Amino acid sequence: MPLTPALRGTALLNNALLNKGTAFTEAERREYGLEGLLPTQVETLDRQVERIHRHLEAKPSNLERYIYLSGLRDQNQTLFYRVLMSNPAQFVPIVYAPTLAAVCQQFSHIYRRPRGMYISLDMRGRIRDVLRNWPTENVRFLCVTTGGRILGLGDIGVNGMGIPIGKLDLYTACGAVPPEVLLPVQLDIGTTNSALRADPLYLGLRREPPPLEELDGFVEEFVSAVNDVFPDCCLHFEDWKGTDALHYLDKYRNTALCYNDDIQGTAAVTLAGLITALKIKNETLAQQRFLFLGAGSSGLGTADMLISALKQEGISAQEAIERITLMDVNGLLETSRTDLSPQQKRYAKAMPPSRDLLATIKAFKPTVLIGVSTCGGAFTQEVVETMSALNERPIIFPLSLPQKNAECTAEQAYEWSQGQALFAAGLQFPEVEMNGRTFYPGQANNFYIFPALGLAVYATCPKHITDDMVIETARALADQVDPASRERGRLFPPQSDILDVSITSAARIAEFIFDQGAATVERPKDIRAWIESLTYSPRYAD
Repeated sequence: MPLTPALRGTALLNNALLNKGTAFTEAERREYGLEGLLPTQVETLDRQVERIHRHLEAKPSNLERYIYLSGLRDQNQTLFYRVLMSNPAQFVPIVYAPTLAAVCQQFSHIYRRPRGMYISLDMRGRIRDVLRNWPTENVRFLCVTTGGRILGLGDIGVNGMGIPIGKLDLYTACGAVPPEVLLPVQLDIGTTNSALRADPLYLGLRREPPPLEELDGFVEEFVSAVNDVFPDCCLHFEDWKGTDALHYLDKYRNTALCYNDDIQGTAAVTLAGLITALKIKNETLAQQRFLFLGAGSSGLGTADMLISALKQEGISAQEAIERITLMDVNGLLETSRTDLSPQQKRYAKAMPPSRDLLATIKAFKPTVLIGVSTCGGAFTQEVVETMSALNERPIIFPLSLPQKNAECTAEQAYEWSQGQALFAAGLQFPEVEMNGRTFYPGQANNFYIFPALGLAVYATCPKHITDDMVIETARALADQVDPASRERGRLFPPQSDILDVSITSAARIAEFIFDQGAATVERPKDIRAWIESLTYSPRYAD
């Protein structure tokens, strides 16, 4: 963004989009009334990044680093993204999970300045007018949450706003999507969390969420308003209550440009890890039997995505369903249960009722065990040993967050399987040394998926995001794990390469979208070069 004489002096220094801080040249300082307002030394952007790194090293915790970086974003957006993109593997855990769990728990207490938009139930009937208060018209991605199910913390209402903010930061840091086209939104529908409603510093509505019929009307007005005010915008649903997440994705996926990362993103990164694991085993998806501990939106979404992927391998939907079994807090999804949702009923098996994971493993004989239960420690030694007895290379994915909710640790999985497990978790566990070997736990983190998919959607402007597009994202990611990495048991590319990984995936997804006839822009001759030309690079304007 070029500098403008309309902003001068402290007004220019207080504009996060235009501020260069100590990088303003001597000529710019004279022209824009900045002389005397800055230290004498003119610095490069890289020198400023070096100073930020030193500040961050002195902070006592990642929560303090998050707060510091949030302040930096409000002061100098270019420098903020230059820092994040200088080492995504270092900064993703600070600006997103796992630090965001602590951030969201304390969001109302550590609140500093507004970012994004808060749309409350009190605004019904005028949401279009409220959205027009946003200063940018070309919003292309709007990440929206109700705060109903945040990182294993449950319903935390507007404290969940940290999630859309962090998610969109990763669109840019990991996918180079321009930050000016991104908008985080909190739908304030109240909260079931009575402790928050009683907290004098809580920033949201102090009421229970409305019944589904009333919520439907509110969400319908919101989606319609977004389509009117930001007609090219993709709605990214994030961390809604499980039943709501499934309900609204089903409702809008064929009528609006939308995506649910908890459902589709989790499914895609899990599928990518499975594809890589099966390359190591020299097997196909069609040869597997999948057992999920957890049958909420993430579990059901991943199961549904597996059905779509299996159908691509020539397996019928019914045959695919027979290969997938799920358990929830009330036990096995089986035909005698009367408490199953419509989405769960399709997976109900004609098996005896059971709440025993180990017994279900012995009866169903899965090759793949996936945890999305938030039940920490559920994959016990006996569970892993049984999976290892049934399979020479058991695939074990404990995906629940935060760490206390992980169904097992990497060290446990490798130790109890005698080093044979193919392992990925929802968080990054450290490398494990055992019997003279080094094991490299994978992290099935959605940041491998949504920034790449987002960049491709930003470029090609499709009307809808289909399961086939999401599956192509998973396959593009898996194909970037080279044979040498697979030989070491790695299931995902290095996080340090995430920007190049995302651009490579985006180019392939874009090609797929063009091949499907779903793009609404003209196909370029060189898709990779075209994608790169659209990416954001954190540099100061001349």
